[in-house]
Amino acid sequence: MPRNAMAQLTNRNFIIGVTGSIAAYKSAELVRELSRAGASVRVIMTAGAQEFITPLTMQAVSGHPVHTELLDTEAEAGMGHIELARWADAIIIAPASADSLARLCDGRADDLLTSCVLASPAPLFVAPAMNQGMWANEATQANVSTLQDRGIKFLGPDSGSQACGDIGTGRLMEPTDMVLNIATHFSSRLLEGRRVVITAGPTREPICPVRYLSNHSSGKMGYALANACAEAGALTTLISGPVALTADPAVSVIRVTTALEMHEAAIREAASSDVFIGAAAVADFRPASVANEKIKRGNKSSAVIELVANPDIIAEVARIDDRPKVVMGFAAETENTEAYAHKKLIEKAIDCIFVNDVSDKTIGFDSEFNAGMLLSSDATHELKPMNKRVLASHLLNHLVTML
Repeated sequence: MPRNAMAQLTNRNFIIGVTGSIAAYKSAELVRELSRAGASVRVIMTAGAQEFITPLTMQAVSGHPVHTELLDTEAEAGMGHIELARWADAIIIAPASADSLARLCDGRADDLLTSCVLASPAPLFVAPAMNQGMWANEATQANVSTLQDRGIKFLGPDSGSQACGDIGTGRLMEPTDMVLNIATHFSSRLLEGRRVVITAGPTREPICPVRYLSNHSSGKMGYALANACAEAGALTTLISGPVALTADPAVSVIRVTTALEMHEAAIREAASSDVFIGAAAVADFRPASVANEKIKRGNKSSAVIELVANPDIIAEVARIDDRPKVVMGFAAETENTEAYAHKKLIEKAIDCIFVNDVSDKTIGFDSEFNAGMLLSSDATHELKPMNKRVLASHLLNHLVTML
């Protein structure tokens, strides 16, 4: 497999949906190819699929238990259908039988696979596999047209000899070709030639050589955005606070610790950029003075630390002479999220702001998922809970529109 295809799929999360078709045996090879490319794969099998290939086989090649039942108490206690739907960067139905295409077209949700499809904001790829007569049938072609109009991406089918002895269109696309097609989807060049600067993670404001003030930010959202921008062809600079994350090799990372260090780097880098994204959770205050030695508790029952305000990085970026074309802010709130975000949008003179409610422990700080609203001066977009990598792609598309 070409190295660039592997790079686009590394660390991606894929659900492989297997439906009732003789071509189901090829799904095992698809899972193996994606895993070789560095992707994480979970498999959902319909009842029909299990007549052609066993869940044990798919578990062996994926390295994870296979999901088969919608109402499975053990699965719901672990990764249930909603968690699966949020987890996925993409869903691939391969093979997709004629019946499964009809069910997708009708919006059915009476089994695990169709429920995940309806619940997931991730892109859906469909690889049809059926008899050539079934594929050519007017009803099937009408279903295909409807699904394509909804933005569902088709992989094949190919033409050639079929298991029934017929020759024609309806063969499952070869797994290696599927993987290359899927990789192309994740390598859009929407930001080709653009320069993007992103801040991510927390800052640490020292009190003494041992202690510091900080927050719960993991940096995952900022890193997901940086990786998405690099994949879209942007010259991407990530100004990162202290986190345990690794960025895409194409991202230029500037490591900082304090808000003042992040401020200096942000003003310097933003001056020649097209887009600035302030995703970092920058400390609003820092100690007025830093002790040279460790502060001892001794017999003290309390202590007072005088704090001074840190610079408002994103507000200053929005007002520099050589201002980026688009400045996007982030706001982590616990109440009145939309009102506070709208106020910050105006006061900081930025172009858009994404706000989330960090009192919800299932999203935001240190979670793999996020949700919230993207506000601009003339529109508000609600973004449902989804994997942060998927959310990064949604936000990137809004940035491209604004550019």
